[in-house]
This record gives sequence, structure tokens and C-alpha cells, in this order.
Amino acid sequence: MKATVDQLAKIEIFASLNRTELERLQGDTEICTYRQGEVVMHEGDRIPEKLYTLLSGSLRVAKTAAAGKETILRTLCQGDIFAAPALLGNAIAPATVTAESDVQVLTINREFLLAAIGQNPEIALRILTVFNQRLQQLHETVHGLVSERAIVRLARFIHYFCVEQNTKITENSICLEKRFPYYQIARSIGITYEECVRLFKKLKLVVSYSRGGKITILDWEKLEAIASGEEID
Repeated sequence: MKATVDQLAKIEIFASLNRTELERLQGDTEICTYRQGEVVMHEGDRIPEKLYTLLSGSLRVAKTAAAGKETILRTLCQGDIFAAPALLGNAIAPATVTAESDVQVLTINREFLLAAIGQNPEIALRILTVFNQRLQQLHETVHGLVSERAIVRLARFIHYFCVEQNTKITENSICLEKRFPYYQIARSIGITYEECVRLFKKLKLVVSYSRGGKITILDWEKLEAIASGEEID
């Protein structure tokens, strides 16, 4: 199935294209659907040289250590591009990408994307900007795992998803649209399941965690302060 012009227009890296350019690009697109729990690509697999963009749903990006421990690197949401080596590297999947919900993934063959870039170089700049931001986030994550306390990493995790993804205001509190089970948070910030539960109890006046992974921020200023490294009483 081909992407529509309206779907392409909503992707940030194509924001500079006019309708004629989008229509030209449209013919080289393909949309694939994956069910919840289905693997989009396995770490170490050779993948087709394409641009990969998430059109709808949520994807989990994770790496597995030699000992078998899985670490969740990132959660991808609508509009995110991923699998950078397919465009800029050796076309080997750097991590395993799994559908957290039913998803639609848009792909565009590398050669056709390069042709579009030739006509509008700003596309390349937008792609490089996205991947540069990912590198900076990875650097911050690695630095945090080495030097930051676990409670600071947890606060930063929650703060990040409040800022980057949809949230809703309910009775003067902020509720994350996305649900995060304890195990997923623990694997994302490098702690155990048990420690994750303990930290949420310690943050009970700042963050509320409900059954099913619902997270509500009760004190935004305090959350920001903890994410900045402030000690909690």
C-alpha cells in the first residue's frame, strides 16, 4: 500500500516539500502493517536500504547483551524515523524493533530518497538533525547510567516523555498518554524491577503510578528539580 500525500506531509523531514514534490515521492513509498508484539527487525539482521518511518502506533527499540539481558533504548512514536544504518551505514539492524501496538511503518527506497534530496537538499539536513539528536540522547543516557543516581534517571525518563509525547491535563495534574509497565521503565534506565517499584514509592508525592502503567505527575516543579539532580527528602 502506498502512502498518501497527507501522510507524507505530516512527516517532519518532508515538511519543506510542496504538494507536487510529495506526489512525486508518493509513488516510491510502501506501508507495512505489524501487529502488537510482532518484530519489525531483529538486531544484527541485514535490512533493505530504505528510510523507515513510523506512521502510527508505538515501537520499542531494544538491545540484548551476550548474557541475555535486554535493555530498552528508546520508544518510537508517530513520525519518528529509525534504522539509521539502512541509510547511512552498513544496513545491519543495530537493535531489535518490536511493535508495542498495531503499527504502520512507511518505507522509501534509498535511491528514490537520494533523488528527492538532490532536488531538495533540506531533506538531508532534517534527517541528519534527527540522527544527531539521537546521538546526543544516547550520550546523555550512557553518561547517566555511569554517573547519575537511579532516581534522577527515573525522573528524567518521565520528564522526557512528558515533553516529547502527548500528555493530558486532569485536575491540575499531568498524565502521560502512553502506559509504561515497571519492567519497561527498569530496562530503559538500567535498574531492576524491584528497584523501580521502590523508587516510585519514594516519589509518591511527585508522581503517581497506577495499575496498567498509568503515570501522573503531581508536582511538575519537583519532578524537574529531581531530574536536574536535586536530592529528594
